[in-house]
Amino acid sequence: MGKEESPQVTRRTTRSSSSTPNLNNSIQTAKTNNPQPLTLNDLLFGDKPISFSDLISSFPGRDIQILDLIRLLGPLNTPTIPLFIYGSTSTGKTSAVLQIFRHLNRPFVYSSCLTCYNPRILFESILNQLLRHRKDVGNGYTSAKRCERPSDFVNLLHEALLNVVNNLKGQMGKSTSKKSVRLINGKMVYLIIDNLELVRNWDKSANILPFLFKLYDILKIPEMGLIFISKTSPDTYYSDTGYIEPIPVQFPDYTEDDFRQIFMRNQANLKLYSSFLDVVLKPFCRITRRVDELSAAFSPLFKKYCEPLSDISISPSEEMKRRLFSHLQPDIALSLNEIFRVSSSQSSSEVEARKEKAKRKGTMQKLGGSQPLDEVDFHMSTSAKYLLISAFLASRNPATLDASMFDSTGGLDNRKRKRKSSEKSLELKETAEQESLMKGPGTFPLERLLAIFQCITSVSECSLDEEEGNNGLGVESGDSGLMSDVLLQLSSLCNANFISKGSSCPLEGSTRYRSTVSEDMALKVARSLKFPLSKYLYRR
Repeated sequence: MGKEESPQVTRRTTRSSSSTPNLNNSIQTAKTNNPQPLTLNDLLFGDKPISFSDLISSFPGRDIQILDLIRLLGPLNTPTIPLFIYGSTSTGKTSAVLQIFRHLNRPFVYSSCLTCYNPRILFESILNQLLRHRKDVGNGYTSAKRCERPSDFVNLLHEALLNVVNNLKGQMGKSTSKKSVRLINGKMVYLIIDNLELVRNWDKSANILPFLFKLYDILKIPEMGLIFISKTSPDTYYSDTGYIEPIPVQFPDYTEDDFRQIFMRNQANLKLYSSFLDVVLKPFCRITRRVDELSAAFSPLFKKYCEPLSDISISPSEEMKRRLFSHLQPDIALSLNEIFRVSSSQSSSEVEARKEKAKRKGTMQKLGGSQPLDEVDFHMSTSAKYLLISAFLASRNPATLDASMFDSTGGLDNRKRKRKSSEKSLELKETAEQESLMKGPGTFPLERLLAIFQCITSVSECSLDEEEGNNGLGVESGDSGLMSDVLLQLSSLCNANFISKGSSCPLEGSTRYRSTVSEDMALKVARSLKFPLSKYLYRR
């Protein structure tokens, strides 16, 4: 349950009918064929509550976060300040929140900005769940209320929340003689908005995010709680519009011990799988900290690991562990060279083509042939290549030219009319070039590096989308987004001495970096990505 962001248990009818499709739910299919009126119990999660011990055991390494969330939600019927839950992808944020509400047996409304990709769909998704409205053939798959403007949403939401709260208060006064009915705890209703960082993609006016943060102040309903879930930290959402800042709760990346507890769960032969993790866990954790990526990589490797065994239920000896490691070692190197993608797994033909390409490269080196200029002689993930190019541009280009280099036209216009230079200007230019050569590459802060990285990857994404038959290399753009953590890639580049990390600047107070690669190396990396580096490189 703690392995992925999406929950693994049965989801509610309300959520499936208003926001996302419900999968792997035969009971729900029967209800769709014979729809029943939705009740307040559809605002609960799961068929029945779970115990606290089951909740903790479902999320290894998340004890502190779960206890913090339960403490912040407070006792029954306690008003709650908005919460802001953030962390990297696949750190168990959404799953933990949903299971906490299942443990507490409290009603909530869940909407994801991944499926609710514009304000109208987001507003109507929340209202449909509060009004217990199911989209079906009878109503033409329409929403209970059509709502496009934030002002209309506030009025409709206020009315719907008061209606639900009054019904919850009435249910509290009823007797509990019917054992088949699952009674709801308390009269609080919580709004959970997931994938909040995606609002920027479809909110061109930049009004929805401040509106959502001020929703708690606008409604002034003490029985309503508000929870935001995001992949980015709260610092990226600060504005000067004024609102009650939500309480942040961070879900950090899993450690190697956490991964071991996660992957050891539900294993038939614990000793055999533990010996497998001793081999693969450490090298793979240097590349990614995502559970879904590691799970996708470990599944075929474990099958390969067990091939020499006639009986996988035996406990391996030390001699057998060494033999299994020798059998698996070539496949580990191939798997590490793959860029991890979660939703779009590579076909067998693509894997075979990549292996054939590696064989041809090895044959050329044995015959003394030269390597093509467009290929680098070492493995580097696509996001690391873009990050290396960004660091090279940040070191070579003046910071004052970033706005003109990375504008909407995609770089400086090299076709500008050239003026005839005087002898004095030529001398000054030559002197400046000599001084620049003596000084070497300049330093830059992390903020500038990330800004350039975002600009060049967005430009590359747009250009690749125009090509037919291309799978795309966009950074975090939908299902084909790269899964590499940028900060983790930066740390790897620093450890490999492609980027040097200096001390903190006394004026800015932030750490500064410097690119150590040559221009030939940067051009070779750019050619492997088909990225026009010379278009963005400032020539004095």
